Amino acid sequence: MERDVYGEALYDFHQLGELKEPLLLHSSYGDIEEMPVEVFFRDEEDFPELEFIALSLCDGKVLDVGAGVGSHALYLQSKNFDVDALEISATSCEVMKKRGVKQVIEEDFYQLENKQYDTLLFLMNGIGIAENLDGFRKLLNHSKTLLSDKGQLIFDSSNISYLYEEYRIPYPHHYFGEIHFQYEYKGTLGKPFNWLYIDQDELIKIAKEENWVVQILFDDDNDQYLVRMEPRKG
Repeated sequence: MERDVYGEALYDFHQLGELKEPLLLHSSYGDIEEMPVEVFFRDEEDFPELEFIALSLCDGKVLDVGAGVGSHALYLQSKNFDVDALEISATSCEVMKKRGVKQVIEEDFYQLENKQYDTLLFLMNGIGIAENLDGFRKLLNHSKTLLSDKGQLIFDSSNISYLYEEYRIPYPHHYFGEIHFQYEYKGTLGKPFNWLYIDQDELIKIAKEENWVVQILFDDDNDQYLVRMEPRKG
């Protein structure tokens, strides 16, 4: 069984307030990067504008997907929202509970069923769990099974085409926003995983084909944008 090195790093940071060794991220597009673990532990005053807009649009019962160590769930809790924090990492779930998140679900998003939410929230590029464009269609279809009649999907993503210019590497044969990652912590490599960053044009195209209504709510200077989607009625 492969170790949850991502969760281990988050646990150590929670315990110590720092990491003795960095959490590293290997990627298919370039250098090995150090992952700034403290961003997962941000307080309300450290949320960027994009996240504040997303949180302000949450409505009804909320599912925080890929909740990490629960920063967004804690904020919503403080505003008296009924929020479930969903996370596949068992160690991260343990940290969330220690930080005071009341409703923690340790589960794969695609295995979650027999629940209903008014808002599905995927922040910090959480929509990346789709892995690829076909996976994004799968994610949209599964989301419909979890949404109430007035349900909405809120997430951010990025157009990462600039990375290929920055690292001077050729575009891949597959969609350029499908990236391969692997964490490393204390000399141990975690399980490799794929992650999706989707550009606005591709997003709008797929949403239309899958019968969703799309609103682009915010677009920053770093090719990152915020989206609200809901299934088209009728």
